[in-house]
Amino acid sequence: MNITRRLLTLAALSACAVAQAQSWPAKPIRIVVPFPAGGGTDIIARETSQRVAAATGWTFVIDNKPGAGGNLGVDAAAKSPADGYTIVLGQTSNLAINPSLYAKMPYDPQKDLTPIVLLADAPLVLVTGAGSRYKSFADALSAAKAAPGRINFASPGNGTVAHLAGELLQKAAGVSMQHIPYKGVAQALTDLVAGNVDLYLASVPSMLGHIKQGKVRALAVTSAQRVGDLPNVPTINESGFKGFDAVTWFGLLAPTGTPKEAITKLNTEFNKAMTQAALKKRLSDEGATTVGGTPEQFSALIRDELPRWAKVVKESGAKVD
Repeated sequence: MNITRRLLTLAALSACAVAQAQSWPAKPIRIVVPFPAGGGTDIIARETSQRVAAATGWTFVIDNKPGAGGNLGVDAAAKSPADGYTIVLGQTSNLAINPSLYAKMPYDPQKDLTPIVLLADAPLVLVTGAGSRYKSFADALSAAKAAPGRINFASPGNGTVAHLAGELLQKAAGVSMQHIPYKGVAQALTDLVAGNVDLYLASVPSMLGHIKQGKVRALAVTSAQRVGDLPNVPTINESGFKGFDAVTWFGLLAPTGTPKEAITKLNTEFNKAMTQAALKKRLSDEGATTVGGTPEQFSALIRDELPRWAKVVKESGAKVD
């Protein structure tokens, strides 16, 4: 009798486990955002997850964990239980740049995380003050060539995509400019408008309003194609530097070992959401473009981007202890 009861108990537990697995998700899914609320990464997390929630009835909880260039939040997610209930919105800096920028990394983006889906990407824009003598991208390059090291360009900080895109540009154009890192847009914009800074490389979302208000002049964008909200601004790619493409991309990942069922369902539903015209428009207003694709495609992107940015970091000499 005892053996029979044990077998029945084991069978019941097994059936329960199968039912739980089949009913995923059975509780809220936490999305760790490794940057403060209100920024581009946070907006993408909220906008995409809200649409998936509306379509599926799933519940998402956004958990902002900023710090250490995004490393703090990504590490917290990577070390969370691999049960499908914690995922993270990573991007270029914390998945492809930081591993070569930081002397010591708390996680390995390829070993400790499983890609789910690439959500979006966003280009950068090279701007100058409205009163600047640089009327075009060609003007700025001509000045840089004529006076090596005399022209400066600002960025949101050392090791950011903007900083390293500037390094890529200098190499491609064969010019030398002085890099000035800032800790935020406000002071950099003030100095740019005042003429204390010659050029500024920053994300399209952070500059779009200032461009439309006439405070700054857009010279070029760093994506391979022109930006919808800046149709008259040329790309660096079409300005004589074929193949130039430097964007910030954003994607969802889960701790390694997360059940395949959870990865597949999340990939499917987020891909569906990114076909919605309303979401495309909302992200476009923020200067981003929806992407989508398979986990394997996202994994290949990370694999390809790591050595690419490592080379730029090495050549720029940028380091963070």
